[in-house]
Amino acid sequence: MSGGGLVQAATVLAATTRIRVGVGLLPAAARNVAFAAMEIASLAQLHPHRIDIAVGHGMPSWMRSVGAWPKSPLTLLTEYITLLKSLLSGKLVHHDGRYVRIDGMRLHESAAPAAAPAVLAGVRGPKSLALSGHVADGTLLAEPVTPAYVREALRQIAPTRPHRLVAYNIAAVDDDASAALAVVRPALEVVGEMDWRPHIAPLPFHDDLVTLRSRCDGPQEFAHALPDEWVRQLAVAGTPQQARSRLADLFDAGVTSAVLTPVGTDYLVSLDSLAAVL
Repeated sequence: MSGGGLVQAATVLAATTRIRVGVGLLPAAARNVAFAAMEIASLAQLHPHRIDIAVGHGMPSWMRSVGAWPKSPLTLLTEYITLLKSLLSGKLVHHDGRYVRIDGMRLHESAAPAAAPAVLAGVRGPKSLALSGHVADGTLLAEPVTPAYVREALRQIAPTRPHRLVAYNIAAVDDDASAALAVVRPALEVVGEMDWRPHIAPLPFHDDLVTLRSRCDGPQEFAHALPDEWVRQLAVAGTPQQARSRLADLFDAGVTSAVLTPVGTDYLVSLDSLAAVL
């Protein structure tokens, strides 16, 4: 398991003055929505207009391991996002749902942020994407995000009002494009697993990728065998110009915010290298 998102966000917000910080994501089944709203509201008060929140199902294996996977993840997420947005907006909430029950609660006026932060849904399946378009302020797409995946996700989200689209991608930038591809390759081991099928299904090499994964003994062999052209499409990797071009393609497809995850043996050095993209 990784570190807690809200704690990390609070630390970054306190140590900076301008950057926007997103929490991606909070598993709906892991936190009572009212207490989550209190914590998020505190951050939004202390650091106005600088925080966004994404809520999702959580990784099924993780949630099952702690006994928190619901029978209907879609129902829980719909209730949770709807009520979280209402609470953060300072509304009085009454709700007796299948998973979430709130009996007449609202944030005290002293605790309510002047501007409620955006609440996004971090999801990937077709039904979950449609849910996001219906109840959330935006959608967070986990890596890898390609232009083809963006277009397919937007078709399934079918937003009828302004809707942000945040894209995560593994990234490495180097004047030597081959070196950058080599750095991101191990991080793409998961792409061949079942949970990542929605990401690669829209790609023209989907069938070949599935076949390659079936021939490989494990994730490491699979990542090593990925053709360079596939790696270039599954990550933001290469020279600064190539990385900028890749990001431009994502924005043209409909992405509104791009999140680059640095990889490599030294994360600070990797993070510094990404500055070349700017």
